[in-house]
Amino acid sequence: MMKTRTWMFGVAILLAAIAAGPSQSILAATPPANSSPEVAVKEVAVKIDNFSFSPATITVPLGTTVRWTNRDDIPHTVVSDDKTFKSKALDTDEDFTYTFTKPGTYGYFCSIHPKMTAKVVVQ
Repeated sequence: MMKTRTWMFGVAILLAAIAAGPSQSILAATPPANSSPEVAVKEVAVKIDNFSFSPATITVPLGTTVRWTNRDDIPHTVVSDDKTFKSKALDTDEDFTYTFTKPGTYGYFCSIHPKMTAKVVVQ
């Protein structure tokens, strides 16, 4: 009986959203014209593994958050060439994030293994 009520409640919500029309729908792709613009939050993943950053070069829009995750068996860091961002030593499965708020090209490296390099291009 509980599953039937839950299912019926879900159908009722869906029908209400459809009845509200596309400008009010929870599925609308754009906000209504009278609302303030919202910035889409975007996150891009970079994997640290086998003594490399993958992908080695990424191009992202302004406001993007990059998440570096260490999948290697040893610690690594993520340090920008200009020291704009710097992670602590990341153990296996730990991650570090940084949100890019200014356009430009950001080279970075692992301070423990300086031959590990990559870059983020922010447009």
